[in-house]
Amino acid sequence: MNNRRIVLASRPAAEATTANFRLETVPTPALAEGQVLVRNHWLSLDPYMRMRMNDMKSYAPPVAVDAVMVGGTAGVVAESRSDAFKAGDTVVGAGGWQEWTVVEAAQKGAWRKVDTARVPLAAYLGAVGMPGVTAWVGLVHFIEPKAGETIVVDAASGAVGGVVGQLAKARGCRAVGLAGGADKCAYVKEELRFDECIDYKAHRDFASLAAALDKAAPNGVDGLFENVGGLILDVVLSRMNAFGRIALCGMIAGYDGAPMPITQPRLLLTQRLRLQGFIVSEHMQLWPQALAELAEGVASGRLKYRETVADGLENAPEAFLGLLKGRNFGKQLVKLA
Repeated sequence: MNNRRIVLASRPAAEATTANFRLETVPTPALAEGQVLVRNHWLSLDPYMRMRMNDMKSYAPPVAVDAVMVGGTAGVVAESRSDAFKAGDTVVGAGGWQEWTVVEAAQKGAWRKVDTARVPLAAYLGAVGMPGVTAWVGLVHFIEPKAGETIVVDAASGAVGGVVGQLAKARGCRAVGLAGGADKCAYVKEELRFDECIDYKAHRDFASLAAALDKAAPNGVDGLFENVGGLILDVVLSRMNAFGRIALCGMIAGYDGAPMPITQPRLLLTQRLRLQGFIVSEHMQLWPQALAELAEGVASGRLKYRETVADGLENAPEAFLGLLKGRNFGKQLVKLA
């Protein structure tokens, strides 16, 4: 049996391109004792993958050149030589950009069985997976929202941002999103039920974006869930209330090396702000509580989400580059089977 996979062919010089990836076909190895063979049905594409392409100091080691690109997958066990899994189990784990993955069953926490009776398998890579848990941890654990407060989140139509706003609304907060384009903002307000959404593409400079934020958040900003960085972070920082909290999840505006200056860093001091960068995999003790709330929200229909699906592994690089440019709508997935 052959396995198609995408490897990192070269490191990007600046902006990533399809030339940095290579599609390969290799034999699938025979299973050893304690191993499991998973047929991946879905591949998750996420912004963090761009940083893993660079050889730089970060919270995780870079992907080696000629190694399979990292990524979350959801699929079905095809063959098992472990008592922990049986053929037919639906599972989620870090299978990478490939159609088949050989799993070491003894690797604690790497793969988990999931129930698809009430939650679709693909949702375990989005609203009930790492992106959803990221939203929950950043909001609930770090921002600690209180009823009546104003919570701002950028990339609000994305897999993380969309969940942040809905969780904030469920806790009695005013949710203000930023998204790129009228269609995305309409979705954020009408489907996800945010109070306001600012189209950042219509506000390209500090003064214009600040005026839009003043209108959307007339009482200032108490909590910021930051996914983008750059101009948006700079503007929202200038509107933070005293003792505001910032959960720093991503800085996609700088992933290709663009500078991201903060023009008024003194505000961190004068407003006594708390800014916390976080990596969701370092907070595994919070995952069960987060997943329980997220799964119930999706199963009941209260927690809404949207997916953009690319068909076939060969289309993953183009879909990933589109994600970095904001061309996706909601969670970006690749259908593998």
